[in-house]
Amino acid sequence: MDSEGSTSSSLERLPFNNVALKKLPLDSSEEPGSRTVSGACFSRVQPQPLVNPTFVAVSGPALALLGLDDKEIFHDLLGPEYLSGSKVLPGSEPAAHCYCGHQFGLFAGQLGDGAVCYLGEVEAPADQLGSMQRDNPCGRWEIQVKGAGVTPYSRESDGRKVLRSSIREFLCSEAMAALGIPTTRAASLVTSDLYVNRDPLNNGRRRPERCSVVLRIAPSFIRFGSFEIFQSRDEFSGRQGPSPGRHDIRAQLVDYVIDTFYPDIQRCHGNRKERNTAFFKEVTVRTARLVAQWQCVGFCHGVLNTDNMSILGLTVDYGPFGFIDRFDPEFVCNASDRRGRYSYQAQPSVCRWNLARLAEALGSELHASQAGAILDEFMPLYETLYLANMRRKLGLLRRKEPEDQELVSELLQLMHNTGADFTNTFRLLSGVSCPVVGEGKGATGGPVVDLLLEQCVSLEELKRFGEKSYKDNLELAMVLSMAQTNPAMFGLVADRPEVAHQLEKMGRLKELLSTNQDELRAKQREDWLRWISQYRKRLVKECDGAREVCTIEEERIRVMDSTNPRVVLRNYIAQNAIQAAENGDFSEVRRVLKVLENPYCAYPESELPGGPKTFGERYQKGMEKDKEGRKDEGRTDGNQNCVPYDSKPPVWAREICVT
Repeated sequence: MDSEGSTSSSLERLPFNNVALKKLPLDSSEEPGSRTVSGACFSRVQPQPLVNPTFVAVSGPALALLGLDDKEIFHDLLGPEYLSGSKVLPGSEPAAHCYCGHQFGLFAGQLGDGAVCYLGEVEAPADQLGSMQRDNPCGRWEIQVKGAGVTPYSRESDGRKVLRSSIREFLCSEAMAALGIPTTRAASLVTSDLYVNRDPLNNGRRRPERCSVVLRIAPSFIRFGSFEIFQSRDEFSGRQGPSPGRHDIRAQLVDYVIDTFYPDIQRCHGNRKERNTAFFKEVTVRTARLVAQWQCVGFCHGVLNTDNMSILGLTVDYGPFGFIDRFDPEFVCNASDRRGRYSYQAQPSVCRWNLARLAEALGSELHASQAGAILDEFMPLYETLYLANMRRKLGLLRRKEPEDQELVSELLQLMHNTGADFTNTFRLLSGVSCPVVGEGKGATGGPVVDLLLEQCVSLEELKRFGEKSYKDNLELAMVLSMAQTNPAMFGLVADRPEVAHQLEKMGRLKELLSTNQDELRAKQREDWLRWISQYRKRLVKECDGAREVCTIEEERIRVMDSTNPRVVLRNYIAQNAIQAAENGDFSEVRRVLKVLENPYCAYPESELPGGPKTFGERYQKGMEKDKEGRKDEGRTDGNQNCVPYDSKPPVWAREICVT
């Protein structure tokens, strides 16, 4: 602050150029509260200030996209105000984006930015422009604040986000970027002394939580649902978009997106429909590439509605996401997704379904037959990209063999059967050596198998998972009921894939119920040794005809260790940070952020910290007390053992509820 009381902040010098608001229809109404917004892609809004905004953490790599220094911003007295929307940045033009969406398969009508505020578009620093040509050719970064209050699209909500959900979005945005997966970014997390009531366990018990704001960055946050605002009344849900039949605005939006973010397509096509079809094909390719990357790190989005699908092929809107721990293809990370629509294994087909909805929304802007052909190519393209990624995870770099797909499938089935940890299992496989001439028969990969078995769950846990799946599975209950009450009908459907799958699950559970821990471990060891033997035979082919076998091995290990992360944002890691932050200690959020910025790094054990040593027991007790209706959240003191960030989850982690 100078002698006249003015401040000088680098945030006040951000070069805004808010092109979206110049090129797309802007709602001129300033009517307060939620309402239907017709004939516009954006509405002007004013973010509502927080009380005593305070930085929880900032991301250096994300702030650097805007030409900002993280240390300077963190110590900027105006930083928390500007980056939470509590104080409007010079050059900013706050607005909220209008979009619709198919939610859990049904068209929901107008949705929009109910808690998000577009601040504007910042010109990227000159030294970034050369490297941005593919991923962000417009040379600008849209910045927005999430949790800054009511907009016309808030419906019944208050437009606020709490510390708990904001920490998850902040950390996962940066974790995904560090993993090399296309994503929106999170530059800062601000919390405050303003509180709102929330129901964190979705059990009807609300409690006050701190209002918090994440500053998000992306080339654009336009999504599939942005093109659905023109939809006429849906025959199933009875809802329509806020601008039905406004094909003039749809054409304007298509032109803006292609010209701004797909300039190569704009340059290469003179015919409008051919241009638009090429655009749709590129969106399809990017989406296939994205979901293939998700599957290969065990990431489950949780709410893959069309309004959560980026038109640029980015991971967007981090809500009830989760990384797979114990491998289960039917893993569902969103406790609200009772039917498993957005399970891990369903993600590729859901993305294809969402692309079909995008094609419908684009309507006459596309050649319908060509759009259909592009959709037909999605699953084969996804499978090709997925297998290519899996080859890298297994270090199969020099050759493509017909048996590779089967090798991957058998590994995943073995991981499922043994309850192996997804992340740690792949990380350990670089320790499997390629057979060399003259090695003894005892060189079977036994030491690695011992480590792999440590990543498998116990018999009791496998039983518990199997029994829970049995109790929660309506399809299986129907199959068993049919077998008892109508054997003839059961005989007609028993060989159907979905029925056979349910019967196979029941058979596995029966096997578990009739064995003991020693027998199970012996069988698991045998199964792992068998797969490792097949894997080593495949590794031999990588070295066929090569002189420098050692060099090939070194490259294989290097690629595997830079493809299979050591650390991902598991739920227990996020929950550790949340618990500490809710108690006023933000250091764990910052420590986790630093670890996640280098997910492939082989930290020495002494340098790989865990969460607060008191957390695990506290969380379990808090869950129990909350179920009993007690006000005490379980924040008792204790001194439990620290859980390293690269560990498979502790037992208490299974109780974490994310909705």
